[in-house]
Amino acid sequence: METTRTGADVLFVLLGAVMVLAMHAGFAFLEVGTVRKKNQVNALVKILTDFAVSTLAYFFVGYAVAYGIHFFTGAGTLVGKTEGSAFGANGYDLVKFFFLATFAAAIPAIISGGIAERARFVPQLIATGILVGLVYPTFEGMMWGTRFGVQDLFKGVFGQPFHDFAGSVVVHAVGGWIALGAVLMLGARMGRYKKDGRVVAVPPSNIPFLALGSWILCVGWFGFNVMSAQTIEGISGLVALNSLMAMVGGIVVSLVVGKSDPGFVHNGALAGLVAVCAGSDVMHPIGAMVTGGVAGGLFVWAFEMCQDKWKIDDVLGVWALHGLCGFMGGIACGVFGQEALGGLGGVSLGAQVTGTVAGAAFAFASGLAVYGGLKATVGIRLSQEDEFMGADLAIHQITAYPEELMTVHDDAPLAARAAAARSA
Repeated sequence: METTRTGADVLFVLLGAVMVLAMHAGFAFLEVGTVRKKNQVNALVKILTDFAVSTLAYFFVGYAVAYGIHFFTGAGTLVGKTEGSAFGANGYDLVKFFFLATFAAAIPAIISGGIAERARFVPQLIATGILVGLVYPTFEGMMWGTRFGVQDLFKGVFGQPFHDFAGSVVVHAVGGWIALGAVLMLGARMGRYKKDGRVVAVPPSNIPFLALGSWILCVGWFGFNVMSAQTIEGISGLVALNSLMAMVGGIVVSLVVGKSDPGFVHNGALAGLVAVCAGSDVMHPIGAMVTGGVAGGLFVWAFEMCQDKWKIDDVLGVWALHGLCGFMGGIACGVFGQEALGGLGGVSLGAQVTGTVAGAAFAFASGLAVYGGLKATVGIRLSQEDEFMGADLAIHQITAYPEELMTVHDDAPLAARAAAARSA
């Protein structure tokens, strides 16, 4: 029976890892549908290569920072066959690493949407290695790995530790606030804001791709949230229902506040899911619905303020979506998780506010430091010519729709193909 239970846990966590891995396709298509046609290939390549670099950084460095566990031992030890092994049987800890690595890789995937259309490729991969190897695991270790004594401090001061079941703060707020620092270091895209104060609109290039990305993320999110239990025994249908209610709450409110704008509606679903992650295991479904609805409205407001009033060129609105909605979700857990509001209890509003503010501050400072350091050393922005040409041709030498360049002979130099792209 013990062997069967362990094998079931391994399969359970593995399926969760695969579902969250699939979410990265959602990140990719959400960005592809939002950016201009000349930057679609770059969006696809960025998400995939960022995932690869994230996995390597997390395997060799980040997981040890977060949990004090490394993989520099024999395979027999890793699958729990060696006597005295600290690793679970059937390779449980290996699929747990896979699951958590997909979470870690969400950090650069989030950032990618904010810095789209003008960031250099290799410096972004360097940033990914630093963020997933050192920055993200440090906060992850504080809140999920019981490292550095932070959770003991919270429990001593507030009576309860900081609660973030599936990462409203640890993953989403941290990723969104790092992205804000990166966006500020990069500056706005060429021509986005005129000297006379006018804002030049850049509409999404492909609404069906944007919608596809949102749908993939929504489906995968049930693995992201429900399987954060990490064992069959810990699974709860409450997490699934709360995720669903928050998602639909975000959709309905963003539909109304966003005046039926398809970009707001599809991101409103994600806003609700971001916000409910922290308290999805302790909230009442009505509390989850309210949390998701507030997040949907918050996203629409913050996106418009960033783009039009504050002139922060966050292309996909990742600070509004992940940074602010994740921030709100961390605090909402301390409100709607209370027994007085129908929750299961065991949470402290003081701990939630303090932990959430600390996560946002840590992430924003880290974003400024990492991208500011790269900006001062190797540079993080495309040249004006390359940005005008588009990252697809400038970096990858091919566009998403190469047949559009067939008016130029195949043996023409890159400069001629770029000229054709500009004229098109």
